[in-house]
Amino acid sequence: MTTSHARGVKHDLNDGNVADYLQIYPDFFERNASLLLKLRLPHVREAGATVSLVERQVEVLRERNQSLERKLKELVDVARANDALADRIHRLSQRLILARNLLETVNAIEGSLREDFDAKHSVLVLFRANAAALEPTAGRFLRAADPAAADLRIFDSLLQSGKPRCGQIRDAQRDFLFGRDTIEIGSVALTPLGQKGDVGILAIGASDVERFHPAMSTEFLSRIGELVGFALTR
Repeated sequence: MTTSHARGVKHDLNDGNVADYLQIYPDFFERNASLLLKLRLPHVREAGATVSLVERQVEVLRERNQSLERKLKELVDVARANDALADRIHRLSQRLILARNLLETVNAIEGSLREDFDAKHSVLVLFRANAAALEPTAGRFLRAADPAAADLRIFDSLLQSGKPRCGQIRDAQRDFLFGRDTIEIGSVALTPLGQKGDVGILAIGASDVERFHPAMSTEFLSRIGELVGFALTR
């Protein structure tokens, strides 16, 4: 190649041209192995040091492998958490199957939330006409309410949507569910029961403000709501 020709090639080439060429012909360095001995890249950790292209490729692959390992660990952790949650829902289903009447059903729901799900702050608002008679025996967990009552208007949006919601709730909603003297509720998962919430509302509270947040998946909450709503209407 003449000097003028080499200069012309150098003038026409740029980083994009070279990158495009190597993407089209990734085996270029296999066919021109001698070039690898001449190529050097600045070392990213030691000023003034150089590494070969192969060494740099190995380093990039190692970093990529570490990133993939982190993502895999995250997926495994999520899978394990989902598996544990599915097991808890299975135990809830077993409790509900064994319940023979409304009171036993309410107690089964409360017991499962407290023992299986470690949900110590939970409330069941029930719209059934005979629910009021169960309140003394069901403790603070059960609240009987008239769906047409004015103080339930604060839940209209939730009931009309028919879908669970997670996050922080308004003070009026928190006071209605957990009492005015409750200050340890930082976040809540609300689940309407039945079609458009015609059976009631299941509320699970947590002291951690991040325990239930708007971005979290509500798929399992929907399943719990369906199980509980069906059991309460048997």
